[in-house]
Amino acid sequence: MVNVEQFIGQSIEDIEREVRDNAIIALSGGVDSSVCAALAHRAIGDRLVPIFVDTGLMRKGEVERIRSTFGYMNPCIIDAGNRFLDALKGVVDPEEKRKTIGEMFIRVFEEAAREVGASYLIQGTIYPDQIESEGGIKSHHNVGGLPTEIEFDKIIEPLRGLYKDEVRDVARALGLPPEICERMPFPGPGLAVRIIGGVTKEKLEIVSEANAIVEEELVKEFHPWQTFAALLEKGTGVKGDRRIHGWIIAVRAVESRDGMTAAPLELPWEKLKKIEARITSEIPNVARVVYDITPKPPATIEFE
Repeated sequence: MVNVEQFIGQSIEDIEREVRDNAIIALSGGVDSSVCAALAHRAIGDRLVPIFVDTGLMRKGEVERIRSTFGYMNPCIIDAGNRFLDALKGVVDPEEKRKTIGEMFIRVFEEAAREVGASYLIQGTIYPDQIESEGGIKSHHNVGGLPTEIEFDKIIEPLRGLYKDEVRDVARALGLPPEICERMPFPGPGLAVRIIGGVTKEKLEIVSEANAIVEEELVKEFHPWQTFAALLEKGTGVKGDRRIHGWIIAVRAVESRDGMTAAPLELPWEKLKKIEARITSEIPNVARVVYDITPKPPATIEFE
């Protein structure tokens, strides 16, 4: 395990030494980017500009949560939802999705950096991101999904050698609020990798609502390491004495220590039935709900 106090002191020194003018930080609201923001702010103060890119692929209510949680840092919120959706038209392969999203993120960050005169990008890459990207498991948008040509003088990744549980330890030592320290992981490419196949506005709206229901039902009561909903394909169903060809939603809930392995939660049958009932009644175009019991390995935690 990392020596937390030593890590914090060394990271602040490293950022202060490496950043010679202004820097932007890719702020997503998760624990990784929040820890990076706290470290960088201590190191370079007002020379740090937090950037939250609203990709349109985020969890329900995420923009409001960013404004509420990080208002003291005066984050710049960029509405790029249409740009990301346009870039993803016709893209169905998971790796191509990640690379498309990774490149779009960089281009938006480059534009923001030019406006504020920043030469450096700070981001919350952690060790499992590197392992999975370099090992061919999947290209994380901030590692294997990055384009080859980038305008920044340097990309700085203070957490590159840490696992998720170690990042949480650093977050607590920095005094970040529990809602940040204990927040579940969320993929950088967002809901795009919780949609099997092409990404459309309709699919995003459905998976966003389903994801919110799953989190409401499971997070506070069962404290999963990660839980979410994914949209699969269509299947037949019956609603109101009428046959429909509706979407299939898969529910995922796992326990893990560092994300490298994971085991499915053994949820009570009554809770699973309640989740199914809410999703199929509150989202009209959903025909059926399934629960994924596959551990990692052989599966990954996310569906793509």
